Amino acid sequence: MTRGSVLFLDTNVLLAASDRSRSAHPDCTSLFSEASMAGCHLACTPLVLREYLVVSTRPIDVNGLGLSTGGALRNVREFRKKVVVLDESTQVLKGLLALVEAHGLTGKRVHDANIVAAMAVHRVDTLVTSNDSDFKDLLEGRILSPAESLSLLRENLT
Repeated sequence: MTRGSVLFLDTNVLLAASDRSRSAHPDCTSLFSEASMAGCHLACTPLVLREYLVVSTRPIDVNGLGLSTGGALRNVREFRKKVVVLDESTQVLKGLLALVEAHGLTGKRVHDANIVAAMAVHRVDTLVTSNDSDFKDLLEGRILSPAESLSLLRENLT
């Protein structure tokens, strides 16, 4: 990973950064602080932030974080200070529709395809996610776990 590289963050990275009980929490919080030190940029789309708001405010007993609206919005404001929010343009929509048609996608897979389409339009080739299996058949770029991305960032610092 070189200076100027852009890492696209999946929603689960933001969720893990907000939830100390998740095993990826230390790596995800470190990723936010160490990316800028390594000269790399973190990115997401409004979709990722919307998904974060949905899951973070959902009750814990249905796989949410149980945050208040105010708490979740504070977190989103903090993320926006550290993450470039890429536009979801008409070009992203065209890419999304092409992926849905080509792969016969349904349900939650459409969200994953939207991320892949946005990455393609904005020429981002690296995705950081804890769910690599959701993207393997859609993304031609590199898929890294939070731990893998942090390791590569730290190599840049030495």
